[in-house]
Amino acid sequence: MATPVQHSGFRFTPTDRLHPRRVQRIRDLAATALAPAAEHAFAYATAHHYLEGADAAARAGDHDLFAWYTAHPDAGAHALATPTAVGNCVVIAPEQLITSPISDTPYYLLNPYTRPAPGGDQELARAAYAVADDTGFGDLLAGHARILAFLGHKQYNDTFDSWTISRLPGTVFVDHVADPAALARDLIHEAGHNWLNDALVATGCKLDDQALFHSPWKRTLRPAYGFLHACWAFPLTMIYTARVLDRTDGASRRFLTSYLDLQRTFLADTGPDHARALALIPDEDLREHLHVVHQQAIQL
Repeated sequence: MATPVQHSGFRFTPTDRLHPRRVQRIRDLAATALAPAAEHAFAYATAHHYLEGADAAARAGDHDLFAWYTAHPDAGAHALATPTAVGNCVVIAPEQLITSPISDTPYYLLNPYTRPAPGGDQELARAAYAVADDTGFGDLLAGHARILAFLGHKQYNDTFDSWTISRLPGTVFVDHVADPAALARDLIHEAGHNWLNDALVATGCKLDDQALFHSPWKRTLRPAYGFLHACWAFPLTMIYTARVLDRTDGASRRFLTSYLDLQRTFLADTGPDHARALALIPDEDLREHLHVVHQQAIQL
């Protein structure tokens, strides 16, 4: 049985095995030794920036850039890192994103010209990681959100965009307000997507894309993959929001309270479809993790 969502609730043995194996395969390409065990999650995130950056440089015939990646199998991440409550993280605010066939959404790769985000953004990120850790989500962010790319500065009443891409696990792209509690919510949501992607890969789970489920968030029918992602990531943010509300006040509290109320209405409509979608997951432990989180959020 999966444990309730606490500090240890996001450790998943198949993923713990996947990360170092994947890092070693990538490091073999660069003839570089595996990072120490304590840094597997950080190495996992940064190694994929190296892999994608080196591949893009090679395809473009950019010999200098390819040589830089070859010499920096961490994609320069250690020089950019800042200490947080969940370990060293890279916090950046890229001015321009990349579009290419590897992703439906824009993204950014660490490169020789990457600079850390401004000091205020670094401070905000550290505070958000600390809030997430204090409310039981430290392991989730430690394993799945070690590279944070800030997108736009927003106001509470704006529409927030955030995303991950499967080719860059451990990296999250987020809009933000100057509120650690609100930023932590979005870090948890996106780290949740990374967690589930890794868990599906680690368990060799291939979901039937023909079965469709009603998504109250998208107001349409979605395949199991997208539906289960929503029924995992949104409940995680609901559980977090319920825990953090007493630590907030003013505009932050109103914003998060409104968010929780809205998510309750969405999640209430997912019960039967969620049970049907879970039946498509062959791994019992993964199935139970998703069930436990969904049920905890339903009961809020």
